[in-house]
Amino acid sequence: MGAAMDGGMVHIRKEGWKELKVGCLFDVEVQPVLDPKTQEVVDLAHAVHNSYVAHLGGPEVFGKAMWAEAQRRGWEGCAETQVVGDGAAWIWNLVAEHFPRSHQVVDWYHATEHLGKAAQMLKGEGTPAANRWFKTWETALYQGHAARIAEELLAAGEDQPATAEGLKREAGYFANNQRRMNYLELREEGWVIGSGMVESGVKQFKGRFTGPGMQWSRKGAERLIPVRAAIMSQRFGEAWDAAYALPPN
Repeated sequence: MGAAMDGGMVHIRKEGWKELKVGCLFDVEVQPVLDPKTQEVVDLAHAVHNSYVAHLGGPEVFGKAMWAEAQRRGWEGCAETQVVGDGAAWIWNLVAEHFPRSHQVVDWYHATEHLGKAAQMLKGEGTPAANRWFKTWETALYQGHAARIAEELLAAGEDQPATAEGLKREAGYFANNQRRMNYLELREEGWVIGSGMVESGVKQFKGRFTGPGMQWSRKGAERLIPVRAAIMSQRFGEAWDAAYALPPN
């Protein structure tokens, strides 16, 4: 099984934009797919049977909700598990608290976005040199060499004072997350390396809560969030029965 976490912003009246933390629990299933580059059929891991939780507030309550859903899904009966997220510290703090034995994975697409920012700082935005640098180190990143990327960026910062601060920041991202960036190994072992399942969940929540001109009272949003989560998880009927079950006569 796997879990993924992310966040999106919701406009709360009298408070402004506040983060809605969203989590997804899923089964990991390896399925054959056609590689668009090689036109060969390869086996890749996918997230299936997704269920969602969300919380408008701090990570503590959200973490407990994630763990409760994981227990309901049978997390503790799994031989191996994984958690996918971006580089946000609150995600990995919750993983350390609730999912310490799981494989940790920084979403591949977030990692390559950071690599792209580094390429632009080093070689100039939109230049052929930046594209070549990105392609070279993208392969190294996929092969699990995040530490080498961090070293490269720190060394380059010494020769480029104008971008040294930004390069140091990106170097820290790769250095701090290197143990979560063994993408080739994870793929070969049948794990997902992208967080599309939870990003899709964030978009679905935003589709309901952030339409044109929408502003919510905190109480109204908090009441509707679990309803939306139940619908997205295809458990609305079950949640409705649990909430409104009458006592026996």
